[in-house]
Amino acid sequence: MNTPGSVAILAFPEATASVMYGFHDLFLSAGRDWGVVVNGEPGPALFESRIVAVGAEPITIANGITITPDATLNETEAPDLICIPELLVTPSTPLDGRFETEVAWLKACHARGSIIATACSGSLLLAQTGLLDGETATTHWAYCEALAQRYPEVSVEPQRSLVAAGSGQRLIMAGGGSSWLDLGLFLIARLVNVETAMQMARLHLIDWHHSGQQPFASLAANCQTQDSVIAECQIWAARHYNEPAPVTAMTKLSGLGERTFTRRFIKATGMSPIHYIHAIRIEEAKQMLEATPMSLETIALELGYEDTSYFARLFKRDVGLTPAQYRRKFGNLRKVLREAVSDQATRTSTFSS
Repeated sequence: MNTPGSVAILAFPEATASVMYGFHDLFLSAGRDWGVVVNGEPGPALFESRIVAVGAEPITIANGITITPDATLNETEAPDLICIPELLVTPSTPLDGRFETEVAWLKACHARGSIIATACSGSLLLAQTGLLDGETATTHWAYCEALAQRYPEVSVEPQRSLVAAGSGQRLIMAGGGSSWLDLGLFLIARLVNVETAMQMARLHLIDWHHSGQQPFASLAANCQTQDSVIAECQIWAARHYNEPAPVTAMTKLSGLGERTFTRRFIKATGMSPIHYIHAIRIEEAKQMLEATPMSLETIALELGYEDTSYFARLFKRDVGLTPAQYRRKFGNLRKVLREAVSDQATRTSTFSS
């Protein structure tokens, strides 16, 4: 990215300030603040971030915070990235007719090439545009059922914390809570590079759901490419990665010879076709290990591996942990939090007495 990327963060009364300004601060920090702490001088800004809304007047958003937009939607034409914060509404709240101006703007910007990213329940607003019809999506766990029922053309996957969908993978959704931080890091990795995203993670003490750079590398591999043939194959792979012989299928889909396809795929993604498939499968395996009690054999079969031991070796090679170690480390978060709260309550009670 030679010039700062343009980011528009959509504001509306149902949003909360934490996610809206969290995105704003993170994007403005990228490139600038690492130099401050390392060299004592700010680095070049990598993003221009603005809060945008239907009108220019101040808005009182959820929890009583008043904000003044930097620009109106009419003044903001097709930014590189649009971020939609969560909607602080009940899952049953109808959205028909509530965001007509925002919906029209989102559709127009997407048609001109904008990436649209949503945090938490913000995917409900994205679904209202119709852009998710026929696509895979995720949202906060409490809104998954509402999303699936209200928009039957959307395939909702509640277990996934991050989903990239649509042509060029330009519709990106994060699940609930603090997953917007994962989303922000992913977007920086995709639009700038992995190292800058890692700098932001270290600088702001953001702990991704997984360890090391591998999550960024594999997720960023799904990035938009100028090679339309390879982009089409990436879209296919995102939906069919667990099918037999996926590389052969992608080669056939491309209409290219095997060597030409491999060369163009590596040039476009930085990965060989089989490495790309493995990366997608490993990411899915991580989410299954974290979110489900499924056995390793079942997970391997779900992902397209008939040989469980081969899958386990592949996982260890790419992640640095065995599947069992990974599940123990990252799958017991609820237990850890419960024990921490209990321990704190005990300490408080002992101190008080």
